[in-house]
Amino acid sequence: MNARLPDSVAALTTRDLPRLTQARVPLTRAIEVRNEFGDTHTISIPAERDLTVYVDKRELVTLMTLGGYPEWLVLGYLLNQRLVASAEEVESITVDWDVGSAAVKTRHGIDRIEERTAKRVVTTGCGQGSVFGALMDDVDKIQLPEGAELRQSELYGVVDTIRQMQSTYKAAGSVHGCALFRGAELLSFVEDVGRHNAVDSIAGWMALQDPTDMVGDDKVFYTTGRLTSEMVIKAAQMGVPVVVSRSGITQMGLEVAQRVGLCAIGRATNKRFLCFTHPQRLLLDAVPPKVS
Repeated sequence: MNARLPDSVAALTTRDLPRLTQARVPLTRAIEVRNEFGDTHTISIPAERDLTVYVDKRELVTLMTLGGYPEWLVLGYLLNQRLVASAEEVESITVDWDVGSAAVKTRHGIDRIEERTAKRVVTTGCGQGSVFGALMDDVDKIQLPEGAELRQSELYGVVDTIRQMQSTYKAAGSVHGCALFRGAELLSFVEDVGRHNAVDSIAGWMALQDPTDMVGDDKVFYTTGRLTSEMVIKAAQMGVPVVVSRSGITQMGLEVAQRVGLCAIGRATNKRFLCFTHPQRLLLDAVPPKVS
């Protein structure tokens, strides 16, 4: 299915943004199951699909995805793998679900693509994500805004907004969600079978927006998944200084967050949370009373 781009994208006439299909497919599938009593019920499950990405007719990677925003996913993947530096380097992304492919056409090719994609690292992402080995080499080049802060009251607003979302997770389970906030204001929300896909989709969405509106000092990234090194690196590459998760953090995720100056907050449910790194970015303005 093809449709016009969102107004926020179409309005950016001064930028040479890529042409995108909007190839949407159902995110869930209804199936019949039988419970422990022998009763038959109809439930929904996530509709996982494979999407093979071709860059300038060269096969790059196959991504397992729900397919909610495949063009954002592909663009964000290229950006987060440092294969392109901006959306303007991409001429078009054409997704065809009949054959399960995404054809990317760049404007000037990708320099040394064979060398840069030769080393792969299998990540802890659901379904085993894959990143190219040079990603860690660029960690120390990341500079996050020094004065960026998040208020505790805004953190509670983020958690409450996610709690109230009508989502695929509530309907079918077995997926992860990621969101971008400005303070407590929700800007974008994406769900996918793996948290790494969801963060890539958010990165792709950000790249299509007005860059003056996407400065990261007032942004917060939320994920339902644990904070691994991959998730922390990708959030930092997006320029986001605060990441919130309802889950925990891994050792490498902690170390990377400390290195790049990112405030990592986990176990965030209701009024509870744990701030793992750079607590100076979190302003405690809504401390709940202690229960004795």
